[in-house]
Amino acid sequence: MIESSRIALLGFGEVGQILAADLLARGVHQISVWDVQFDNVQSVASRAAQATNVRIAGAALDVARDATLIISAVTAAQDVAAAQSVAAHIDAGTFFLDLNSVSPGVKQEVARVIEQGGGRYVEAAIMSPISPKRSAAPILLGGPHAQAFAPLAEALGFSGAQVFSNEIGKASAAKMCRSVVVKGMEALITEALLTARSYGVEATVIDSLRNLFPAQDWHALARYMMSRSLQHGARRAEEMREVAATVREAGFEPWMSSASVERQQWSARFGEFSGTQPLEALLDALLEQTKGKENLRC
Repeated sequence: MIESSRIALLGFGEVGQILAADLLARGVHQISVWDVQFDNVQSVASRAAQATNVRIAGAALDVARDATLIISAVTAAQDVAAAQSVAAHIDAGTFFLDLNSVSPGVKQEVARVIEQGGGRYVEAAIMSPISPKRSAAPILLGGPHAQAFAPLAEALGFSGAQVFSNEIGKASAAKMCRSVVVKGMEALITEALLTARSYGVEATVIDSLRNLFPAQDWHALARYMMSRSLQHGARRAEEMREVAATVREAGFEPWMSSASVERQQWSARFGEFSGTQPLEALLDALLEQTKGKENLRC
């Protein structure tokens, strides 16, 4: 099954690069990739692809031809466009694995695009950070073709994948509701600790959180969550817009999720500081950058 697999990857960011490396290590050597950043040969995605043993496609439609599986790992805002770029060129029966963090409604829209092109759409929701488990991360599969895709998923190393629902949108709903908490916590921690550091009380605040979740090392957790927000803030802001859409689709006002969009977008401006150690130095670097700059203040 692996030897005959011809994999196409749409999107060569963090997830796409990890999956390509894992698939190559597993013996899949027919991997074609496309990313909108490939138009710029000096982009991060272009340089990563050039350093990897994959075929760099000239356009999105090129990766679809003759593929047995197309994996979409683009940004949330590009999910529909990515599907539209390949739908007319999919061979009948080709699986289209949609890993993107979008609302149930968007997943259903993408499914219609792929099914109209003759492909077999499989919803997927990654229910943890992609690292450290990489392709073995927990993934919920959904839709009428999820069960048929499961054996191929296992053969390709997606050992954490499980069929969740025959209904498209359920897996995404679970992912989006998780993100209300996880990405919302990142936003809350960033805002709380920047403010606390300004008053010189951050150690007291962190120590008090241990009374709420005593099993957690809040100092390390806060440092980790802030760094992830700084490093991937733009992508997280896109995802939180989809989370807000999910909440609206359920009939509620997404007050918390919408606010998280703003804080994640704000964090994205300071990605260069994501590696700053320790937590106190990171907070000070951010405060220094925003000092006297009203449009950048919390």
